[in-house]
Amino acid sequence: MTTSNLSSKLGNPVYPIMFAIGLCHLFNDSLQAVIPAMFPVLAKEIGLTFTQLGLISFSLNIVASILQPVVGFISDKKPMPYALPLGMISSFIGIAGLAFAPEYWIILVSVIFLGLGSAVFHPEGSRVSYMAAGSKRGLSQSIYQVGGNSGQALAPLISAFILVPLGQKGAALFLVVAAVGIFILSKISAWYKKQLEEDSLAKKKKTLLSSLPVLSKKQVGVALTLLMIIIFARSFYVTNMTNFYIFHLMENYDFSIQKGQLFIFIFLVLGAAGTFFGGPWADRLGRKNVILLSVLVPIPLSLVLPYVQIWAVVVLLVLIGFFIMLSFSVSVVYAQELVPSKIGTMAGLTVGLAFGMGAIGAVVIGILMDHVGVYTTMIIISVLPIIGLVAIALPKDRKITLANK
Repeated sequence: MTTSNLSSKLGNPVYPIMFAIGLCHLFNDSLQAVIPAMFPVLAKEIGLTFTQLGLISFSLNIVASILQPVVGFISDKKPMPYALPLGMISSFIGIAGLAFAPEYWIILVSVIFLGLGSAVFHPEGSRVSYMAAGSKRGLSQSIYQVGGNSGQALAPLISAFILVPLGQKGAALFLVVAAVGIFILSKISAWYKKQLEEDSLAKKKKTLLSSLPVLSKKQVGVALTLLMIIIFARSFYVTNMTNFYIFHLMENYDFSIQKGQLFIFIFLVLGAAGTFFGGPWADRLGRKNVILLSVLVPIPLSLVLPYVQIWAVVVLLVLIGFFIMLSFSVSVVYAQELVPSKIGTMAGLTVGLAFGMGAIGAVVIGILMDHVGVYTTMIIISVLPIIGLVAIALPKDRKITLANK
């Protein structure tokens, strides 16, 4: 199949929708970012243990993890355009509860609402990104995912400049973010619904381009298992950096909360940059090559991170953040091309697994820190990226460059 034929079959990208759904992903994940941003405040003001903080993160992420593949599977059978604003409404309720919760159990209930909103948003948002991508599938998924990772990257700034000065009630400011998200998603849903009503879209939906060779069901199953292992290692490590590395900086480098959160921001914002570049690089260099790059580079860097001087910490956070997240959007596209008839399910499975591993990781790390200390926990977590070496066994994809002619 020629390049021009591929481009013709896939259609032209719809850039306004690509960027709009990416912006809403930023809104959605910035609401979730309020949770880890509150950890230092809750630990200081309420006296919660690391295990209790881990359970808060677990409550948020396990709901998203379990429900995302379910929502994706249902939407593969029957797309749900207006689920997008409904998911944001659930997040609105969660933020309202979080801002004014007087007790620990109400915080847990509130983050469950946030997890439900995320579970609904991510598979359908990924579907919209896929529908709007045309011949720019890697780019579109990167724009979508970088929106989410940029929202997550705001967590340290939210903590340093909003929650530390204003306390728990400062989270109420994010009700405005949720309201704007509901409005934009309502507009996107109208476009989504219109596309579903067009006969031409139904035909395009069946014309699926894959960069992978024809694989047996067993080979697909093995490849998906390997991909899930890679996502496990990445998500576990990133959860540690997002939620708990701040305590390492405070304990071992005598940082204030605000200064420590700025270092976490460096890690996360470079992760967002890596997410953005990963998709276009994968379109040009191949999915597996980018996944391998994302696995190999962070291994030696993460191993030395717990031991270095503070000047080196900045350099390592920049490099680890960029490369470890390089494969985030690529993993989603790779899974979708492994099972091209289940776009929503694969998006829900890959992103949902990331949430699930984050949920389990938060609890495990919290327990470890309570029992063996912060520094020892950081050393243990530093070996996790090695697990990602299973990427070597992933099926090799072919490089596809879709040029405009």
